[in-house]
Amino acid sequence: MRQAGRSAGKIGPLEGFSTAEVTRQASARVTVATPGQGFTDITEAVADFVAQSGIRSGLVSVFCRHTSASLTIQENADPDVRVDLMTALDGFAPRHGQYVHGMEGPDGLRKQVRYIHSAEGPDDMPGHIRTMLTDTNIVVPLLEGRLALGTWQGIYLIEHRERSHNREIILAAFGS
Repeated sequence: MRQAGRSAGKIGPLEGFSTAEVTRQASARVTVATPGQGFTDITEAVADFVAQSGIRSGLVSVFCRHTSASLTIQENADPDVRVDLMTALDGFAPRHGQYVHGMEGPDGLRKQVRYIHSAEGPDDMPGHIRTMLTDTNIVVPLLEGRLALGTWQGIYLIEHRERSHNREIILAAFGS
C-alpha cells in the first residue's frame, strides 16, 4: 500500500495471529445518566461487561440508541483534550444559531446559523449534526479477555444536549 505523493511507510508482519470458532456471545443494556453536554467515560462499564461475558478473544460492539448523543474513542489522560473537542464541535455545529467565525457573507457581516428543526429545543439540531460527525456505534477488539484499547484511549458517551439525559447503550460481544 502506497501513499500518494509520499514515500511509503513500512508495514510490519502480523503478530499474535490466532483463529478460533465463535463459541460465545453476550449482550446487555446499560443506562448512562449524563449531566448535560460533555463527555462521560464509559470504559469501565464496557470492560466490566466484557469480563462478565467470559469472552477472551473477539469483538465488543457499543451502540448508543439516540440521535443527539454519540460515542467515541479518545484520549483519557488529559481532560483538556475533551474540552478542546467540545470547542471544535461548537464550531462545526453551533448551538442556538450562534454567529460563527469564518462564516462572513459577501457584505462582510458574520452570518448566523439557523436551524429549521427545533421541535425538541434549540440544542437538538446541533446535537444531530454532532452525532453525524462522530457516531452511534464503535467496535473494539478483545484480546485475552480485555479491551484492546491503546494506553491513552477511553470509550466516551458524548452528550450533545445541554440538559441531563438518560442514554441507553447496548453492548454486544462475540468471540471465544
